[in-house]
Amino acid sequence: WGFCTLLSFPPTMVAIRKKVGARGFIRTKPLAKGKKIFKIDCSVPAKDEIMDKDALTGFEQYLQTKIKLHGQKGKLGDKVKVNLVGDSLNISTTMQYRKKYFKYLTKKYLKKKGLRDYLRILAKGKEGYTLKYFNIEDGEEAQA
Repeated sequence: WGFCTLLSFPPTMVAIRKKVGARGFIRTKPLAKGKKIFKIDCSVPAKDEIMDKDALTGFEQYLQTKIKLHGQKGKLGDKVKVNLVGDSLNISTTMQYRKKYFKYLTKKYLKKKGLRDYLRILAKGKEGYTLKYFNIEDGEEAQA
């Protein structure tokens, strides 16, 4: 087949998708009723002073700036509230969020602070996470 032969064929119809509004704008759906509270327990690293009060308040600020509502970061209003209670963070919301979204943001924060190599985030019940250390065994015990 030459180039000239391809030009002689009748053109085929191609469906063109219609552009609909702003594609990046995603509406976060509200909950059917009430509000949901997600908890991230940081008591283990706080007890060992790996995450002190400054680090916990930094984590709280990080979540407030990074959580998206209607596709925009930081503009939470009264729909999402992040509170530091003791050594744990409480995220209370009237919108639909997946628990995994807060795990993702926590992992990003730990990676940013260089703590991801030492801490891991584990599920604690249906609506919460806890930060714990990796179980690291000595090389001699692992070989035996």
